[in-house]
Formats: sequence, C-alpha cells, structure tokens
Amino acid sequence: MKLEVENRKKVIWLAVLAAIALVMLGYEFWPQSVAAPHVTAQTTSAPAKPGTRRTASGKVVPVVEPQLDPTLDLNLLRRSEEIKYAGNGRNIFVAGSVAVIEKPKGSGVTDAPESATLRTPPPPPPPPPITLKFFGFANRPGETKKVFLSQGEDVFIAAEGDIVDRRYRVLHISPAAVDVEDVLNNNRQSLPLTQG
Repeated sequence: MKLEVENRKKVIWLAVLAAIALVMLGYEFWPQSVAAPHVTAQTTSAPAKPGTRRTASGKVVPVVEPQLDPTLDLNLLRRSEEIKYAGNGRNIFVAGSVAVIEKPKGSGVTDAPESATLRTPPPPPPPPPITLKFFGFANRPGETKKVFLSQGEDVFIAAEGDIVDRRYRVLHISPAAVDVEDVLNNNRQSLPLTQG
C-alpha cells in the first residue's frame, strides 16, 4: 500500500518536470516575431568618397559591407592580400630593433623667452615669529631654573630642554632673555624679559 503512494508521487513529479521541459523547449525553438531591421546612424564626418575609408597608413580603400553569404568572395580575398603592413621600421621579432623616429623641426618651445637671463626661484618665505613672551622666573633654591612663558591667555612654566605648547623647545635661560627654538620650522629666537 505504501509502495503505491510513493510511485504516485514520483509519477506526478515526473509529469510536472516533463511539462516544464516541454514549455522551455517550445520557447527555444518556436519562431519569434520578425526582428526590426537594423538601423545605422550616419556620422557627421563622412569620408572623402562614399563607400571608402582611410587605413592607418592613409591609403583610401573601398568599404566592404558585411554579408551573410557563406560563399568565398575571391575579390575580397585578393583585396585583403594586397594590404601591406607599413609600420615604423621596428621589427618586433628582433631583439634590440629600434623604431625610426623623425627629428623635430623646431625646438619644441612654443612661447618666446621673456628675458635672456635665467630666472632664479623666489627665496623661501621667512619662518613665522615665535609668539611666546618671557615674563618671569620660577626658581626655588636648589632646583633648576624655570621660567614663565605666555602665549595669549595660556601660561607655561618650563626649564631648559622642555617643550612648550608641543612646538617650542627652551634652549637656554639667562637672566635677561630665554633662547627658544620652533621645532616645526627649525627657527631660533631670543625672547627678552618683558615687564608686564
């Protein structure tokens, strides 16, 4: 009894798959509607004569329209045999062969020189000035010398060798001035003690 039910399911599946296969085969081999004729667009730059074209070497040859005729056209074959390769003199099958290149007729310069002297490039711009101000000392007996430096509203306390504002290194502290180096521009400047 169970064997009959399994066979019935297999037969139904086989019939469904066969119907799908028939539909697909019919779609493949059924003649389609007549295709629309192929329309070609005319280009604005027409060749010198209708039905001719220029080859890469500049020779004018007649244009051959493609045909679906499977017979051998001897005239077309003869015309294709008459075409000669006219390269630039380089043989790609010989190692080290060099193409013949024409010498230029002029110097290649299109603009007249403005002056006979050579132009020197402009000097590089000067580095920006260091904007820190030195306005006092922060010393305690027995400690290293430290100074107060300000930039706008910010106040920094630094000793020799410290870097201030991630840009300026304190090189030397003297009683009247502080030598500072801008590490980004490699610029050194002496900041005098200001009254403030």
